[in-house]
Amino acid sequence: MKYSPDIYQHLDTAADVLRNGGTILYPTDTVWGLGCDACNAKAVEKISALKNRNSLKHYIVLAADLNMLGRYVEQIPQVAEDLLEVADSPLTLIYPKGINLAPGVAAEDGSVAIRIPGHDFCQSLIRRLKRPLLSTSANTSGTHTPAVFADIEPELLRQVDWVAPSFLEAGATGRPSSIIRVGLQNQVEIIRP
Repeated sequence: MKYSPDIYQHLDTAADVLRNGGTILYPTDTVWGLGCDACNAKAVEKISALKNRNSLKHYIVLAADLNMLGRYVEQIPQVAEDLLEVADSPLTLIYPKGINLAPGVAAEDGSVAIRIPGHDFCQSLIRRLKRPLLSTSANTSGTHTPAVFADIEPELLRQVDWVAPSFLEAGATGRPSSIIRVGLQNQVEIIRP
């Protein structure tokens, strides 16, 4: 997608904030996300504090494509590639073993939830960063998930290091993704349809 010059400035600024361990609010293909560099432990700790979230709860990671995905999971089961190929709406897959990610991103059993987003700005940001984004809904734990920018808590807007312009939310569904757990023997378990 061709962006206007100011969009490139937003991408550069957001990527710089992420590289420096900062936190951002940004649009995804589902809902607004609160995120950071998924490989930066201190940034992940900041997200947990902003969310007021139990450290045992894991996060979703956003990767640009299968090549990037392959650097952050130990093995990609064939069923995962098949599911990604036929998915016609946002789909998060839980892989058996995450690697090269900050502590606190994967679940206690080592599994990791990763989605390849279908949102132009989000994709461009991940590619510019050259690392996956940690992504969690842009709200504090126990409060309503914001479907649109206007629903984000004002306090959260003040606490992050960078906020994407609201017009970038175009293309988001306003609903969480489907979640499917995949196994190394091509097992499939639907977690959230």
